[in-house]
Amino acid sequence: MASAFAGMVDAVRFDAAHAGCAEFNNQLATDGLAQVGLLGYLASSDFAVDVTENWQSEYLQFFLYIFATVWLLQRDSPESKEMHKAGTESDEDQRVGEHAGPDSPRWAGVGGTREAVFSRSLGLVMAALFLLSWLAQSIAGTAAYNEQQLRQLQAPVGWLQYLASADFWSRSLQNWQSELLAVASMAILSVYLRQRGSPESKPVGSAHISTGIEG
Repeated sequence: MASAFAGMVDAVRFDAAHAGCAEFNNQLATDGLAQVGLLGYLASSDFAVDVTENWQSEYLQFFLYIFATVWLLQRDSPESKEMHKAGTESDEDQRVGEHAGPDSPRWAGVGGTREAVFSRSLGLVMAALFLLSWLAQSIAGTAAYNEQQLRQLQAPVGWLQYLASADFWSRSLQNWQSELLAVASMAILSVYLRQRGSPESKPVGSAHISTGIEG
């Protein structure tokens, strides 16, 4: 299953690269510049900023989903914990410290800083990946923006200037709103709709009022 999904992702990425290359060449033709091949486009700042723009929004979505769902619950949704489990839960519920079992990860029972870091490691890594991809987007975006500026015989800008530009924030916010809308839609629609056999759905026959039950 994992290999099949990876193949689908590669196919979509390949098609997106071809579409992006065609669009990029249309822009070059409009500006009276020579067109580039696929490899030239893949090495361009325009391709880099488009890719990292999507990466940062995806990692932001996962980071917020992981951290926010510790405290934020949606009644009747399988995407939510049960209503009485809001918060970080007890050590016994989480099997940490003295409650760790013989099959628990080693850092789950060591206590102190290592246990605290391990107990939040998924969210921390997602946050780090979001920040790194957002940084990469800002650097690639600066290069792509300045390339466009030079085509139009305008002065290039520095990285800090680009961070304050409408182009940078338009790229970021446009992706953020789509990711957050997708998560919100999933949480609400899964209250009433079902997908048989999916872990993202309640069992088909479960009541609409069931919370935190996955099929």
